[in-house]
Amino acid sequence: MVQELPSVFLVGPMGAGKTTIGKLLAKQLGRTFVDSDWYIESQTGADIAWIFAKEGEAGFRERETRAIDELTQAPQIVLATGGGAVLAAENREFLRQRGIVVYLNAPVDVQMARTSKDKSRPLLQQPNPRKILQDLYSIRDPLYRQVAHIIMPTGHTYPRHMVSQLMQQLNAFFDCTDTTSKDNKE
Repeated sequence: MVQELPSVFLVGPMGAGKTTIGKLLAKQLGRTFVDSDWYIESQTGADIAWIFAKEGEAGFRERETRAIDELTQAPQIVLATGGGAVLAAENREFLRQRGIVVYLNAPVDVQMARTSKDKSRPLLQQPNPRKILQDLYSIRDPLYRQVAHIIMPTGHTYPRHMVSQLMQQLNAFFDCTDTTSKDNKE
């Protein structure tokens, strides 16, 4: 099943655990893990905060769309996307059509606990980061749900246990889609 499983793309808000879960899932599947933000940084030689400062969010989102297009074409990877990757319809299409999308759904309290001390998150460098997270969640949650094949709540269990649960869901999802495609061929 692992060899036939398409690439897995993780979406969700900042602090949902996309990088942590992605690394563990990639190890479990014997695949390469890629974080789209790290990829953008390696391609530009600048960190995300610098890109936001110099090019604004619009400039960063253009770079992100190019990266998502390229990365979603790579075979058999586990990709953690940035929290805002789903804002562009083009990115949602790339993700949905080119792999299995898993939405790691983290409540705002979980996001706050995991991001409150992180100075590398440009969108949170505001007087009221909780309000920012709530506003982002209300805008982005419907987009995450739209693109997701699987929705996993986060913040309630240990990462390794969550990866085990996710593997079960991936197996069930893949068996279901594999059976459907076999039925369509007959």
